[in-house]
Amino acid sequence: MLDQILNLVKQYGQQSVVENPDVPNEYNNQVMAEAANTITSGFQNMASGGGLQNILSLFTGGGQQQGSGGILNNPMVSMMIGHLASRLVSKMNLNPATANNVASNLIPNVISSLVNRTASNAPEDSGFNLNGLIGSLTGGGAAADGFDFQGLLNQVSGQQPGGAGIDIGQIISQVTQNAQAHQQSQQSGGLANLISGFFK
Repeated sequence: MLDQILNLVKQYGQQSVVENPDVPNEYNNQVMAEAANTITSGFQNMASGGGLQNILSLFTGGGQQQGSGGILNNPMVSMMIGHLASRLVSKMNLNPATANNVASNLIPNVISSLVNRTASNAPEDSGFNLNGLIGSLTGGGAAADGFDFQGLLNQVSGQQPGGAGIDIGQIISQVTQNAQAHQQSQQSGGLANLISGFFK
């Protein structure tokens, strides 16, 4: 799922970064790497902080509240925009208006596309899967002991009949523990190196 996020950043970064005259060309790849890092670490911090429900609500409510307005009202997305803008100012010396402009375009477009394509049943979107996303946040292919998050998403979006008896509290606790362990194992900068390698 990390590949899909990186590709979306590259796709939407073409207009908001590469073709943006306010972003010096030598910073294009760094800006996109920083955006990808902000999105992946934002999801990871949310998962390891017990915020699985916030992630799920983004994916279950995101499709209906589309347009930048709905996504922009999500606190997790706002946090990512603020984080990216401040990193662009501090690391690349972009002027604050440009940094805000880039972050406010890039992050909502990537998240919005990620949400829509994960909820889609189209064959070309088969790589976008909530199980894959949560698995990548927790360090395993399967998130909470094989729980089917994509199935849950399909139930909520009405694409599949509902299943009773889901103990969401237990699932959140399991994902939180797995995400914390995975985050600690990555402190050496493995994820950041992988992302910056992609944008070379």
